[in-house]
Amino acid sequence: MARSSFYVTTPIYYVNAAPHLGHAYTTIAADVLARHHRQRGDDVFFLTGTDEHGEPVKLAAEREGVTPGELADRNYERFQALAPQLGASNDFFVRTSDPRHVAKVQEVLTRVKDNGHAYEGVYEGWYCPRCADFKTDREIAEGNTCPIHKIPLTREHEHNWFFRLSAFAEPLERLFAERPDFVQPRVRYNEALSFIQGGLQDVSLTRRGLDWGVPVPWDPGQVFYVWWDALLNYYTALSFAHEGEDLTERFWPASYQLVGKDILKFHTIYWPALLMAADLPVPDHVFVHGFLLMDGEKMSKSLGNVLDPFAVIDRFGSDALRYYLMRDVSFGQDGSVSAGAFEERYERELANDYGNLASRTLAMVGRYRDGRAPDVPHDPALDADFEDLATRVAELLDRAEVTQALEEIWVRVRRLNRYVEERAPWKLAKDEAAAGELDVVLASLAEGLRVLTVLLQPWLPATSAKLLAALGTPDDALQAAQLGARRIGVVAPIEPLFPKQPTEPAAA
Repeated sequence: MARSSFYVTTPIYYVNAAPHLGHAYTTIAADVLARHHRQRGDDVFFLTGTDEHGEPVKLAAEREGVTPGELADRNYERFQALAPQLGASNDFFVRTSDPRHVAKVQEVLTRVKDNGHAYEGVYEGWYCPRCADFKTDREIAEGNTCPIHKIPLTREHEHNWFFRLSAFAEPLERLFAERPDFVQPRVRYNEALSFIQGGLQDVSLTRRGLDWGVPVPWDPGQVFYVWWDALLNYYTALSFAHEGEDLTERFWPASYQLVGKDILKFHTIYWPALLMAADLPVPDHVFVHGFLLMDGEKMSKSLGNVLDPFAVIDRFGSDALRYYLMRDVSFGQDGSVSAGAFEERYERELANDYGNLASRTLAMVGRYRDGRAPDVPHDPALDADFEDLATRVAELLDRAEVTQALEEIWVRVRRLNRYVEERAPWKLAKDEAAAGELDVVLASLAEGLRVLTVLLQPWLPATSAKLLAALGTPDDALQAAQLGARRIGVVAPIEPLFPKQPTEPAAA
């Protein structure tokens, strides 16, 4: 039987500044989905990368006294370094300055023009150089400012090539009607549909006077508007990610594209319209998540309110960061993050709920049964709690409900902790007549811990690998996440999975 394909993308990140926690957030969420689908045996491709062209990068380079290419090279290395430190399992890291991407962008956008969806015209209106976005009247904040970056908009007057976005109003409305899960969550679907129903205006396809971008083949004095260049990475990268192999037919259209709500318009309206204009299939789903907030503001390098993911990882490890971001802020909504909330989750849930459960279970098997898990059936009292858990987790992740799926698993982590207290194996160990009962309790704890650890692998990959090895059952396929699915033999003691931390203020 052929494997199902699953293609997940993050937005590509601007190289005008170094990575911050907001970038880590999206990358971790995409990695959770990618890892889960690999557990299911799917054929998975996970793409992330950097957006290196356009005015924001050019302006940032000028402020630093370097060329755009030099700035891109420097910050690209930082973003590329972030992914492995997060434990991200991306299959490729794309750069929009890659000549192979450039050539493919030119090919696709030339097709758009040849299909009759581009024309020459004059643009006049308000523009945000940090968003690289031409704002409509309904996107302008008080005082002609950008609602995202809080800076004055500039008045632009340019002779460009335009994309006939207005011609795609009806096809887009039809797409939204036929596929009500195309944009998720529902509030973002409604927001995108409202934008379409409010009337679409044609938008610039090219920019004149910029030399940092993809040259327009039919008009060498211009470059393509950076958003078209950037959006196309999701499609172009498949043609060159594997040397000598084109993966486009295997993985396109994308299964899930994860983006922040500040770029909703580009990914839910511009992007599908462009693909239609190029006679290409649109993605299956675009999931629009909210902002991580500090002091009520979205984290942004330009606003100066960022948390350093590298510092958090150095102190607590990547799994702790992954868990906190996917647990504390419901994926899809805005949510506040803080040092105090991070440390509280770390101590109460990772160290106590899960870490202590693992340590106690392995220690008791070691103490009472010489390190060998009893080869007896598990306690049927746990069946109702664990029945169909793997299926439920898969159903939630099929809708990119990353936080809700984690909660389903954590309910069972707490259930096993209650089971320890209810059955009190330390008391059973004192009664020789209760030896059989103790065997069942220890077997149930070890097996329940194994199942939960398999399910937690997408969120806690390093921890799961360590604990499954200690349990002597390294198999982390989703089909192993059933009570009784694998036999546990000799177990090994481990150091605390989430050790207590000094009380000085944390980096996050």
